[in-house]
Amino acid sequence: MILKGRGISKGKGEGEVLMNASATSFLGGVEPSTGRLTDPALGGRSVKGRVFAFPQGRGSTVGSYVLLEMKRQGTLPAALINALAEPIVATGAVMSGVPLVDHIDLSLLRDGDPAVVDGTRGTVELPSVKESHVVSCVVRDGEKVLLLKRSAEVGTFQGYWAAVSGFVEEGDSPQRTAVKELSEETGLDLPIAKEGGMVTVRDRDTIWHIHPFLFEAKAPSVCIDWEHTEFCWVQPQEVKDYQTVPGLAELLHDLL
Repeated sequence: MILKGRGISKGKGEGEVLMNASATSFLGGVEPSTGRLTDPALGGRSVKGRVFAFPQGRGSTVGSYVLLEMKRQGTLPAALINALAEPIVATGAVMSGVPLVDHIDLSLLRDGDPAVVDGTRGTVELPSVKESHVVSCVVRDGEKVLLLKRSAEVGTFQGYWAAVSGFVEEGDSPQRTAVKELSEETGLDLPIAKEGGMVTVRDRDTIWHIHPFLFEAKAPSVCIDWEHTEFCWVQPQEVKDYQTVPGLAELLHDLL
């Protein structure tokens, strides 16, 4: 799996990801002699040889020179990943020769992920993570939407509630897949009423690219297949009360 971002500092580095959910200052936030993070919440872990991922830098411009000192001490991270690089970290990365890529969705990374950061190409490769494109088809009847409970026979998320869904096969389009899956799983033959923006979420070792579609129906007769055990019609605000597949709430917010 390759995430595409923006290359800030050239070069390539690889190692295990070390996550920090907060903005980071290298001045006071990292011990140059050891590479250890000083924030007690991070357990004194060291960025040395790791792919250090954090939203953005903060604090004094001296932080750039801390990275340069870490180079002298041999405690530099293998690479840096930011959601948005600001001048302090960007300058320090360039000065010390640490690859840096930003414009990366950090929610797709996990502590301990093996990662290869290419600052020249602006990419982050996650060799142990796979990706799949799926459609999610929301059927609306008036003010209610259709939820279906996934059976024990499906390959993923057994027992979870979801919209009509299916994998987009190579060479097929999300639009054709959506219409086909809706017909197969519910017996409904409906045109697409609306196509939403793609939603990307991660669950364990898979990144899911979800293509959402809205279908409108009036008192439809739903006939489920083997992929589901039951269905119900609910108000959109009631979806939170169900155990649903990842990304469904965000998808509904976008479509409805």
